[in-house]
Amino acid sequence: MLIIGIAGGTGSGKTTVVKKISERLHNKVVVIPQDSYYKDQSHLPMEVRQELNFDHPDAIDFELLVQQLKELKEGKIIEQPVYSYITCSRSTTETVKVSPAPVIIVEGILIFTCKELRKLMDIMVYVDADDDDRLMRVISRDIMERGKSVEKVMERYQKTVKPMHLQFIAPSKRYADIIIPQGGHNKVAINILIATIGQALENND
Repeated sequence: MLIIGIAGGTGSGKTTVVKKISERLHNKVVVIPQDSYYKDQSHLPMEVRQELNFDHPDAIDFELLVQQLKELKEGKIIEQPVYSYITCSRSTTETVKVSPAPVIIVEGILIFTCKELRKLMDIMVYVDADDDDRLMRVISRDIMERGKSVEKVMERYQKTVKPMHLQFIAPSKRYADIIIPQGGHNKVAINILIATIGQALENND
C-alpha cells in the first residue's frame, strides 16, 4: 500500500489533482478527505458553529484519522465519518465504508501539520496556487456548495482563512516531497507525480 498526502491552501486545486490521479489509476485509489474528520460541533448553537475557525489544526479529529489510516494499512475496512458543512456537525448514524486499496490518498489543507499523520505517508505533495486564484475559487465554492453569501465568504477569508494559511498551511510546504505550482492546471507536474506513483507501485510488487 502506498499512502500519499496531498495538502495545500483552500482553493489551491487539491481536489483537481486528486481527481486526475484517480482517473489515471482507476480502481487502485481510495481517497480519504480531511474534511470528513472535522470535530462534531452539534452541541453548540448554530450561530456559534458558523463563527468557528475551521482552518486551525484543532478543528480536525486527527486522532481518529490516524487510527483509521493505520487500520487501512492493516487491511481492515473502516467506517469513515460523514461531516456536513451546512450544519457543522458529524453524523452519529451515517458512515461510509472504505476498503483498503493499493493507493490511499489523504487530502486536506491541514494534513501536514500533524506529525503522526506525516509518519504514515510515503509521498507528500503540496499543491500551490496564487492567493488571488485561491480566493476566487473559495468564493465560488462557498456560495454554490455551502450556501454562503459573498460578504460572509470575504469576512471569513480575512478573519480566519488568510491568517491560518500564513500560520499553519503555507509553512507545512517544507514537508512536501513534491510541490505542484498552478494547482490542477499543471499537467507536467501531475504527470510526473502519476509516473512516480506508478514506479512506486511497481517497486512494491
